[in-house]
Amino acid sequence: MLLVLTLWQALSQALAASGGSHWTYEGSDGQTHWPERYPDCGWQAQSPLDIQTDLVQYDSSLPPIEPEGYRDPGSGSLTLTNNGHTVQLSLPENLRLHGLPSLYSAVQLHFHWGSSNSRAGGSEHRVDGQAFPAELHVVHFNSEKYANLSVAKHQPDGLAVLGIFLEVDSVENPAYNHILDRLDSILYAEQEVIVAPFNVRELLPAHLGHYYRYNGSLTTPPCYQSVLWTVFHQSARISATQLEKLQKSLYSTKDGKTPSELLISNFRVPQPLNQRLVFTSFPVGPSEYSAGEVIAIIVAVLLGCLGVFLAGWILAKRSRNVSFGNLSTHKRPYLK
Repeated sequence: MLLVLTLWQALSQALAASGGSHWTYEGSDGQTHWPERYPDCGWQAQSPLDIQTDLVQYDSSLPPIEPEGYRDPGSGSLTLTNNGHTVQLSLPENLRLHGLPSLYSAVQLHFHWGSSNSRAGGSEHRVDGQAFPAELHVVHFNSEKYANLSVAKHQPDGLAVLGIFLEVDSVENPAYNHILDRLDSILYAEQEVIVAPFNVRELLPAHLGHYYRYNGSLTTPPCYQSVLWTVFHQSARISATQLEKLQKSLYSTKDGKTPSELLISNFRVPQPLNQRLVFTSFPVGPSEYSAGEVIAIIVAVLLGCLGVFLAGWILAKRSRNVSFGNLSTHKRPYLK
């Protein structure tokens, strides 16, 4: 059995390698056809997911995510690339994640977004069917166990990806301008530009303690099922103008190729859960209270109602006593 699995994995990797990077999100090479060229894309633990909050399982032992080096990535320059599928920023390995089963080092971050002409959203993950305008992914490899990304991506515990939903706010987010202001230099596929180091932590939500956690895959070919996903409950915010830069600036085609194709709607649709569990680091429910907190609230409400009842009963009793006293006074017999 082990031999069969090993041979199947080797075959999958060979097919993925021979397939190159010729894939798209729609059309004859679109995501519905990915498994034909990249077999892992048809396996049973694929990403992204539509996270159904009534099915998640609360795990109080999940610690907050603690980024290391994110605020000061060093003096080395970063490379921003239009790879034809997304805009990707290289990250140095001194950016690490604590709070996971192993120590993971950063590799790159990239975005997924929709179209300005569509209301279908642009995020890959969804929550209870809700899609967000865009999603940021920060990719890491297990540097505690493996030498590099090339080795780690084939291992079940090789990768860890942070998923951050992007929502539209009335004001711009200056941290994202380090990336978005350079898009005009990488309009076409395979173009790249150097970006000065900046505070990467500011791209993430302020609160990193509340998140969804599950085992899944890369959301693009070859779709290796080696990713420990952390999808944050709190979103990051950018302005409508910043979102439009993603939706309207880049092309998926090379410079000089006609017709030029706008790089839009680069998100994979949600995949089947297939018996997997999605855990949360925070209580999830209609009011997001834990069972103990719900019981405490119910007891408090009952005690409050009892107090109101007793107060009303005492006031009613006093009122009856006063009325009886007045009635007794009016009915005294007339004395001559």
